[in-house]
Order: sequence, then C-alpha cells, then structure tokens
Amino acid sequence: MPAPVPPPSIAVPVLADSEIHLWFCRFIETDPAARRSAAQTWLRRRLSAYAGRELGADALQIGAHGKPALADASFAFNLSHSGAAAALAIARGVELGVDLETPGRVRPFVALARRYFRPAEAQAVEDAAAADRETVFLRLWTAKEAVLKALGRGLAFGLDRLEFDLAAPRPRLAWIADDGGTAAHWQLRALPVAAPRIGHLAWRGAARELRCFDDVMPVSSTPPD
Repeated sequence: MPAPVPPPSIAVPVLADSEIHLWFCRFIETDPAARRSAAQTWLRRRLSAYAGRELGADALQIGAHGKPALADASFAFNLSHSGAAAALAIARGVELGVDLETPGRVRPFVALARRYFRPAEAQAVEDAAAADRETVFLRLWTAKEAVLKALGRGLAFGLDRLEFDLAAPRPRLAWIADDGGTAAHWQLRALPVAAPRIGHLAWRGAARELRCFDDVMPVSSTPPD
C-alpha cells in the first residue's frame, strides 16, 4: 500500500465558506500512466493540506456512481485531468463538478452530438465551421459533464437530460430533468485555462468567489510502495 503523503511545506490558503478554490497543475511526466499516478499523488497532497492531516491512499471513498469523496472532511472536491494538465476544485458546503478536456483527437463530433446532446445543441455543433466544430462540441461536453459530476451521477444520468442556453453570454443551464433539480439553481463557470484546453466548473447554489492557483508536479513524484 502506498505510504501516506504529508501535506506540502507551503500551506494552502484559507478556504472561506463563500469561496471555491481552483487548483491547476501541469505534469512534467510524459508517460500517460506516470501522469495518472502523478495526478493522484498531487490530489492527495492538496487534500492533505486542506484537511490538515496526512491522507493515505485509502482515504478516498467512491460513491455509488463513481464519484470520489473524503470521509469525515469539512470540504468537498472534484478532480479532472486531461493530458499533462489537471484541475481540482475545493469548497465547503456544496458539491462540485469540474471537467477539463484537451482538443486534438479526431472524432465524429456531429454524430456524437446527435447521439448524446439535445437537438438544438447537436444542431449548433453541426452548424459550426469545420475548424470550430471540436471547440463547440467540447464546450458543451465539459459543461454537461461538470453538472453531472456535481450531481454525483456521472454520464449515466444522460447527457441529453440537460440543455444549455447557447445564446447566453456565458454558459447557462436552461433545462435539466426533474431529478437534477431546478436549472436556475445551477452555477456554471468556464475554467480560466489557456487555449486550446477547455473546461467548466459547476455547482448548485448561490454564486461564489473563485480563487485560482497554479502548481507544477515534478518528475518522479510518485510515493514509494
């Protein structure tokens, strides 16, 4: 079993009840498996710092739909990693969902949108210029997945059971199936990440102040067995 990871020597900022802390990390590792391991190590270090105690690999509990959470913690978190980058959201008193994607994979975006999105959303993907189609698709995908992760339901809830207002100046949930709550109660923010990466953060409740921080995870950061 991996050894517990001590909190980092640099203390994390105080997390106020009215805030959400967004941590962004860049991984130096180039091997995909090493990146995944580094992401888990980074997650445990950050959570240990917020918890004020060392967390072992078994500190995380996995919910019925696969969402991880800390037992007996005074805060909630959600993690997404894509390629050499990761985003971690932390807050008190609210469930969070974050999704980060890196464009560059050749996929049938129109066909995927028709299969998984609402009709108007699929039409928006189809109507986009070929050079912009992936961006339009991923903006919708990450917005939807962020909401579903905040719900704790994941993709099993159904991407077509929520719809976004495409004319709004910033992402806005226009409709969600009854078991997802009231659409107007949802908050959604685009992640402040450098292009080409795309991502969204979602939570249900009042607006909160977002505070953003950056990390770099060095090579060979995986704790020993």
